[in-house]
Amino acid sequence: MQNFSDTVAVVTGGASGIGRALVKALLQEGAHVVMADVEQSALDRVTAEFAALGDIHGVVTDVADADSVNSLADQVFERHGRCHLLFNNAGVAAPSANIWETTPNDWKWVHGVNVLGVVHGIQAFVPRMIASGEPGYVINTSSGDGGISALPYQSVYASSKAAVSCLTECLAAQLQSQGTALGASVFYPSGGLLDTGIWTTDRNRPSTLAREQPAVPAPTIEQFKEAAASAGWELQFQDLDELAQYCLQGIREQRFVIMIGLEDAAQTLQQRAERIGRAELPIDEAEVPQL
Repeated sequence: MQNFSDTVAVVTGGASGIGRALVKALLQEGAHVVMADVEQSALDRVTAEFAALGDIHGVVTDVADADSVNSLADQVFERHGRCHLLFNNAGVAAPSANIWETTPNDWKWVHGVNVLGVVHGIQAFVPRMIASGEPGYVINTSSGDGGISALPYQSVYASSKAAVSCLTECLAAQLQSQGTALGASVFYPSGGLLDTGIWTTDRNRPSTLAREQPAVPAPTIEQFKEAAASAGWELQFQDLDELAQYCLQGIREQRFVIMIGLEDAAQTLQQRAERIGRAELPIDEAEVPQL
């Protein structure tokens, strides 16, 4: 797929952060974009902001709810009759903690959104995309934290992203082996720190999945920047619009892995493989902070 003009694209988690940047990039390429997000106010704001760029439509969607995602697919196909690009991008995170100090609802919420949300997207859209016979692509957002190497103090989030990487590999192989017109890629947001809504992800946590015990409040992005400045650290942030353009180029080039700095990831995986080959823990003890 080289040209995105007149294609139909669906982006979950599309009203903020990386999703918002993807929506903008797709509109600039001439795509018809359906932006799915759990926040109605954010959908309204971004729809108004990007209205002059092209055909954009917002749909309130909870990706952790299969019925909600099926309703999204129904609306997309009723409105456009097709879907060429599915970005399973919505994601959340839980507080940093040792595994024995996490709570059941941490796992239910994060894996419900990050893993089942991707599965629900695939199950709702891919059969119809295959049936259309038109070329298409599924892009699942993972993370280097879990997808490439474990993030020891973020076991809930990292394990969910490792699952996304694995299931995307399975999806791509299945689509190819069965001769469909679809492809799949795993997208690792990369290139530096990311100023996204993941820093304030608790704003969308359902009360029914509230944490069973208090957690140490996570720093906001502004607090993190201030602490870094006080410590004399120079932070490198990745521009989200550039990251979105990089992702679209990865689709054009039919790369299974879409990641800035892939060479560093390959080195990390090689080191992990060598440790596994020696029957050692792949994580260096020095990488594990004391919580």
